Amino acid sequence: MIFKRYQERILIRVLFMFLTLSCASFLLVKGMYEKLAVVLVVVIFQLIDFYNFHRKAQQEVEQFVESIHYRDFSRYFDVKEAPVELQSLRQGFNEINSTFKLISRERETQFQYLQKILELVNTGILSYEHKSGEIGWMNEAIKNMLGVPYLKSISSLERRDPLLCQEILNLRPGESKIVSLTRDKHVFKTLLAATAFQTDGRVYKLIAFQDVNEALDETEAKAWQRLLSVMTHEIMNSVAPISSLAETMLLRLQESAKLMRGEGQESALEDLELGIGTIQRRSEGLLKFAETYRSLNKITTLNLKKVYARDLFENLHVLMEPTLEQKHIELEIIMLDPDISMEADSALIEQVLINLVVNAIDAVKERSEPTITLSAVMGPNGKAIIKVSDNGTGMSPEVMDNIFIPFFSTKKTGSGIGLSLCKQILLLHKGNIQVQSSEGVGSSFLLHF
Repeated sequence: MIFKRYQERILIRVLFMFLTLSCASFLLVKGMYEKLAVVLVVVIFQLIDFYNFHRKAQQEVEQFVESIHYRDFSRYFDVKEAPVELQSLRQGFNEINSTFKLISRERETQFQYLQKILELVNTGILSYEHKSGEIGWMNEAIKNMLGVPYLKSISSLERRDPLLCQEILNLRPGESKIVSLTRDKHVFKTLLAATAFQTDGRVYKLIAFQDVNEALDETEAKAWQRLLSVMTHEIMNSVAPISSLAETMLLRLQESAKLMRGEGQESALEDLELGIGTIQRRSEGLLKFAETYRSLNKITTLNLKKVYARDLFENLHVLMEPTLEQKHIELEIIMLDPDISMEADSALIEQVLINLVVNAIDAVKERSEPTITLSAVMGPNGKAIIKVSDNGTGMSPEVMDNIFIPFFSTKKTGSGIGLSLCKQILLLHKGNIQVQSSEGVGSSFLLHF
């Protein structure tokens, strides 16, 4: 409507100019030169007026285009102070600016809203331009996962973690894959998912990083629990009758021993006693073995209460002090904040700490200055983290991948139940246990609550 009125003003000027020129032509034909001179003055005036009108309109349009070019939608065109013929044009420009301003504000709000959502989620998000590899955007979660504050291009990631970079480049849109990431010497599993989108003629690849370590740990723990339940049940059902039968046979054999010895069969008797005794001992050993591993499935409920880390360390020190002094091992306790606490089952957490310290004692036994360190800090999420460290022999990456698997042990006399039990206890606390280790340097176990 506004620009229609502007066009009407131009049409009126053109129409008046046409009428004036027609009049001038008529006077010229009739030879009325005096009147023609007056009309020509009017024509010149109309041409000047039309030129000025067009020039002013052009200047207004140039200013409007400039504001659009620089996205200066706050610019206001004064309508009241403008010439009458330009008031409608300026009003139209102001309305267009207001519309652009509203659209821009809505887009900015949507962008900030989306950005805040992506910053709050635990899923890491990284996008890069497919052709050049230039990083378009990355949220805080991915920065924490990768341990980097900024990445300029995907090639920058290649210098830090070549294997991860190659996995990202090979991952096709719509595919997903579980990969291992290393952060602070700790290895954890991450689910990578890829998608692609195009904007401004450029193709971008978006990668989502989802930490699935806890989910995999929980699933693995449940699988082992089911396996142990079936295995111990079958072992005990199968071995118990054998043990009972061997015991009965041994008693009857001993009752007949006197008669058999009188008949000169001492050698055969000794062989029978030895064989049946061996069967009984091995059967009892298997029963004890199965009963021991049943303990992995016995812990189902927790007696949660507020527990201070300092109390846990104090109780552990009193309990382990005689052993540590006997083996000449120094125990360091570091507490920067004595009020660090967590909601936990104190008896079970003490059992976890005892297992870890016993393992640490074995790890540092060949060191000239064996040291075990207990410390507690508040994590970035406001939850407590307890750390048990030693300066022992450390572990290889292969051993680190298997230490929490039931039955796995690097000790000749180890049962392989200790760390599995520790992990299950932490999972029951909705937490996790992580290991950091370097061969020849030492190991650290972190309890996250």
